[in-house]
Amino acid sequence: MPIYSYIERDSFIHRLHPTVKVFGLFVMFWSVYWVDHPVALLPIGLLLVILAQASGAGPNFRRMRWLFILAFTSAISWLFFYRQGKALVNVPLMHISQVSLVFGFSRGMKVAELLAAVLLFLSTTKIEEFAFGLQRIGMPYRVGFTFSLAFRLVPLFMDSAATIVDAQRLRGYDFSQGSMIQRMRRYMGVSIPVFMAALRKANNMAMALDARGFGRSSQPTTFIDYPIRPADVVAFAALVAIGAIHFMIYRSGFGTIRPH
Repeated sequence: MPIYSYIERDSFIHRLHPTVKVFGLFVMFWSVYWVDHPVALLPIGLLLVILAQASGAGPNFRRMRWLFILAFTSAISWLFFYRQGKALVNVPLMHISQVSLVFGFSRGMKVAELLAAVLLFLSTTKIEEFAFGLQRIGMPYRVGFTFSLAFRLVPLFMDSAATIVDAQRLRGYDFSQGSMIQRMRRYMGVSIPVFMAALRKANNMAMALDARGFGRSSQPTTFIDYPIRPADVVAFAALVAIGAIHFMIYRSGFGTIRPH
């Protein structure tokens, strides 16, 4: 299983300037935040699906499909907490109405669309592009590097954990037997070598950064130059329009869910 989410393709999303892709991720979060009604959320969802198909990000979406299923099943929890509207079914712990069903489904759509935006971004953006884009929008270099470092180290830690588990299985240590609690206890024994490997990698990373003079300059140079193309200008204008339209939908009240 690949430990990184980036998928090498030659789509128009891959070729966009890193700053435009970082701004696009912000616009997706911005647009989803301002609207609540499923009808207002649907265009963003369709756009993300089209972009995922065009960029070849389908493998990552299929690999994370259980997260999308979990996002929509979490909508059931709102039947216990959102007690608005004329009740269709009203029991002591559950209030089912048309408004609560719409509200719960919209919350599931919000989580699913946020997850889709992140997966699309990670599938089409390299880690160095992410750091470059953060730096170009004005974020301090150290902060941008910290964010990019998190994207590098988390997959490495997951890969170390998978390697240690496979090594223990080769030694006859079965993780699949027993109840769920017993299996969790077996995995607890793996956490110690994973933690030690994480400390070792963090120490090696610190020494490597110190050897390369990290922090000597607040404006370090970059090995790759990313020129601004006409497609970047068009994409940036389209993203501004998407963000503005969703804010106007919010101001008009169409994107809200009103209890009846």
